[in-house]
Amino acid sequence: MPPPAPGTRKPVAALLAAETGADGPSLARNLSAFSLVCLGVGATVGAGIFVLTGTAAAHFAGPGLMLSFVLGAVASGLVALCYAELAAMMPVAGSTYSYTYATLGALPAWIIGWDLVLEFAMAAATIAVGWSGYAQSLMADAGLRLPAWLAAAPGDGGLVNGPAALVTLALTALLMRDNRRAARTNAVLVALKVAIILAFLGIGLAHVRPELWRPLVPENEGAFGAFGWSGVFRGAGVVFFAYVGFETISTAAGETRNPQRDAPVGLLGSLVVTAALYVAVAAMLTGLVPYRELDVADPIAKAMAVTGLTGVSAAIKLGALIGLTTAALTALYGQARIGYAMARDRMLPDVFSRIGAQSRTPIVAQGVIGLATALVAALVPIDILGELVSIGTLFAFILVCASVLILRRTEPDLARPFRVPGGATVPVLGILACLALMASLPGDTWLRLLAWLGLGLAIWFGYGRRRVEADPGFERTRPSAGPGQSPG
Repeated sequence: MPPPAPGTRKPVAALLAAETGADGPSLARNLSAFSLVCLGVGATVGAGIFVLTGTAAAHFAGPGLMLSFVLGAVASGLVALCYAELAAMMPVAGSTYSYTYATLGALPAWIIGWDLVLEFAMAAATIAVGWSGYAQSLMADAGLRLPAWLAAAPGDGGLVNGPAALVTLALTALLMRDNRRAARTNAVLVALKVAIILAFLGIGLAHVRPELWRPLVPENEGAFGAFGWSGVFRGAGVVFFAYVGFETISTAAGETRNPQRDAPVGLLGSLVVTAALYVAVAAMLTGLVPYRELDVADPIAKAMAVTGLTGVSAAIKLGALIGLTTAALTALYGQARIGYAMARDRMLPDVFSRIGAQSRTPIVAQGVIGLATALVAALVPIDILGELVSIGTLFAFILVCASVLILRRTEPDLARPFRVPGGATVPVLGILACLALMASLPGDTWLRLLAWLGLGLAIWFGYGRRRVEADPGFERTRPSAGPGQSPG
């Protein structure tokens, strides 16, 4: 694959230089490896485990959902290794967007940045809708109910999902203050969330009915994705949304104390923890409740209800609220960093790159993204949101794997504190795994992705390209010279 043409690619050295904040306050570097693991677990263990497990089991995979999560973990593991190499080599805000700018050029970087807007914002909105479902279930247990028009999006029988919008705005306000306070809050909530999930697994073990796991892969009902092995793959494509959280760690590399060591530890450590939790919860859910009965907004609470332990069921719902809170928090965090990086490169208005002098966070980007996400959470049903996040995530992951291959050719002399083992094998397998999961998603999800990317291209050619090319610093985006050569 030939390197990008001169004048289109931002070399790694320029990305790192842009992160120093020479023209104003920079992002604060105060996160540790433990903070990153908590960030990854907080982002990943959310709507996927508390909401989408039920719908994926009921509609696609049955007990085979366990295998769906394994397939998702394998694909995510291949991609996580690639993320670890890039995040250690380029500890900057922007994640896949920045990596693509360094390898493929400005237009591909815009496309993937626009895709990441879809991925993170829709992820936060999906999680907020799940949060609303559990919150309203807890309220109903106490005899309180919201008016129907305030309880759900128009497609779900209401007019606006008020709780989903409210929690999104509250978390946005927290993130606009400072990242250290948000990280500490996240760490405490993650610990509570994992403890409650482990309690669910321990209590459920005494009531599990192994006969509900047979057959592990229900017979296909005549259509692709309607159970059978195609349902396992379709389920993997849908619940792949559940693994989006570990990518948030790479967006935080620019705020990490020792990114060369901490970023790989955070990426791989959080993925191992979350994959184990997902498979265990999928097994417990389908072992407690017949899989066709899991198509509810609060499947874990339903599973606990069959045990007859109503008090524990309330605690599980509270745990779900905590889990969804951390997942929404980290999704909103990641999206703001993407917007900050794109504005820093003049692809978005400069105001989005403004760093608060006291908070040292991208306060404008965080606020605008929070407001937009709250609006989506209030008005769009969860099933549409979940599949959009999955396909957007898989598209981004393909470019991450490709970036590893390209940078090894275009920037072979760069220090790589962490290197993906196996040469080109792991990145290529990662690309193929993501393509296979994308192929399992329905056609209307592909159409929504293409429509979103089409809108992004219109904005690029009408606005972003002129700003990037008018930037006096655009010439520095020429490819790095090879050993013994002069630039240009």
